[in-house]
Amino acid sequence: MLQKKERLTMRYLETGSQNPFYNLAFEEYVLANRRDGDYLLLWQNENTIVVGQNQNAEAEINRPFVDAHNIRVVRRSTGGGTVYHDLGNLNYSFITDAGDTAELSMQRFTAPVVAALRQLGLDAEASGRNDILVEGKKVSGTAQRVMGGRILHHGTLLFDSDPEMVSGALQVDPEKFRSKGTKSVRSRVGNIRTFLKEDMDLPAFWAYLKEALAQDGMMVDALTEDELAAVSALEQTKYATWEWNFGRSPKYDFTRKRRFDGGSVEAGVQVERGCITAIGFYGDFLSRTSLEPLTEALQGCAMRREDVAAVLGRFALTDFFGGITAEELLSLLFDEN
Repeated sequence: MLQKKERLTMRYLETGSQNPFYNLAFEEYVLANRRDGDYLLLWQNENTIVVGQNQNAEAEINRPFVDAHNIRVVRRSTGGGTVYHDLGNLNYSFITDAGDTAELSMQRFTAPVVAALRQLGLDAEASGRNDILVEGKKVSGTAQRVMGGRILHHGTLLFDSDPEMVSGALQVDPEKFRSKGTKSVRSRVGNIRTFLKEDMDLPAFWAYLKEALAQDGMMVDALTEDELAAVSALEQTKYATWEWNFGRSPKYDFTRKRRFDGGSVEAGVQVERGCITAIGFYGDFLSRTSLEPLTEALQGCAMRREDVAAVLGRFALTDFFGGITAEELLSLLFDEN
């Protein structure tokens, strides 16, 4: 936030959506196009994993759990680690002038959030690079982005999130991937609601936070119809696309081995920008011919189940793998268990 002597009326915006692709597009649109004034956004995503800009999405998520629970995965435009959002989590965004970027600090923006939590009687503090803790447990992670002299600072506030969903969605075998991307460091997390001296529900917390962060005054604002159309276009061309969410993943490789009735198979895969650059299969399966035509066809294929299935469907797999089926190969490549 701006220093008090510089403060202007805070403009308050809501996205009106729980769709993560739309919400991140809304946030980026405001950063890029609302060039004057201080903005506060409060918003929620329903059952979503949000990965940092420079992370390998597949290495951050528990894919079978994500698929089974219909959890969406989206890449944000800020750095930092992976977080899980549900409707027990409230997100906040500050957008304002960046000023001297050499003097930018997280504390400039976390301080008012910490103060708001302390006013509720919580033992809150900023910690490390970008966390807010209550009684030693992480209740907020934050990140920033600078664009054209403006800064976006956003963060989570775990109010009453489902801890089993948080841990299940993000639980990944650390040996599964060897990636050049930055992996998230899991922290002990807590819910703000459990620390409250007097209970409140999330709508009440939302209303409280809205007033607490506005401080010197607030003006409720809204995007125009043309601006909302631009947000929807950005959602469809960027945030809702596989290319943005998975295709931007840094180079990684993994190996996985499994035994089927038709024999054991080990797959070694290299992936860059979401596409297979090299792949090999090894094992005691009863191959009748060289695997080279298949492995060459898989090079350049997007590392997602339906694309690999389409390539496998072009070949008589019994010649390559004996009794091992396409579905078994897909489970080897994409299922953890």
